[in-house]
Amino acid sequence: MTPKATPENEIRWPRRVLTLAGAVKYIDAAGYCTLFPVNNVPLPSLYYAVTRRNIQEEFVWDRLMDMVWRWKDELPRRRRVFYAKYFRGRGSFISLEQLPYFLAMRESVAAPGDHERFYADGRIRDDARVIWEALEKHGPLATLELRHACNMETTAGNVRFKRAILDLQCLLVVSHFGAEQETGAWASGRYELTHRAFPEETALARKMTPQEARVRLAGKHLEWRPGTQPAQLARLFGWSKEHAVTAYGAARIETPPSRIKRRR
Repeated sequence: MTPKATPENEIRWPRRVLTLAGAVKYIDAAGYCTLFPVNNVPLPSLYYAVTRRNIQEEFVWDRLMDMVWRWKDELPRRRRVFYAKYFRGRGSFISLEQLPYFLAMRESVAAPGDHERFYADGRIRDDARVIWEALEKHGPLATLELRHACNMETTAGNVRFKRAILDLQCLLVVSHFGAEQETGAWASGRYELTHRAFPEETALARKMTPQEARVRLAGKHLEWRPGTQPAQLARLFGWSKEHAVTAYGAARIETPPSRIKRRR
């Protein structure tokens, strides 16, 4: 049976998040979280921090929901946090402090021209390579502009685009970077290369190993959820059992009881 996204995954926070600055503070404290609660992802969500509602029981589009929806565009555009479809391919926030660890852990530190290296190594498909190259050439682009630049304007091309842009986000190569009203319908997402949007965090990631990064990420998770076991870390981050056990052991040593926080 699939574990449901419930308030039990949320963290203790003294007050409802009602401002952009408050959202940044919340994400910085959590380290990484989701936009909405996600099944099988034991992480807090910005949605709950703002609305204090159980999404399984009550989903209302009101001013609080509108704030959450706007902030997913505004926060990364202002370079206050990283946002992309990451955990389980769903909307995810990563604080600037934690971003270098994610980049190092995923071995996704990139530089201009690296789309060829990632493609040659088999880490991305050709469609992803084309999108990456277009962003490198043109800078941040909204969805329709990017599809046009990549010759993916047809219905079939849109399917290819969605798969490739998701792959790039899950690799942390591409960041959501705001929104643009391209049609009369919903605003389109804008995308930018992570190494260009967050150059300082990318530079820090170059200085650490994936092993060091895994320890830091595990330690952050254990601050809020000290009962987490290696198998849970492996599922959350996609690590091997060996990597999860090693990171868990090292993080336990580096995370003293004084740093452990309580869940709500």
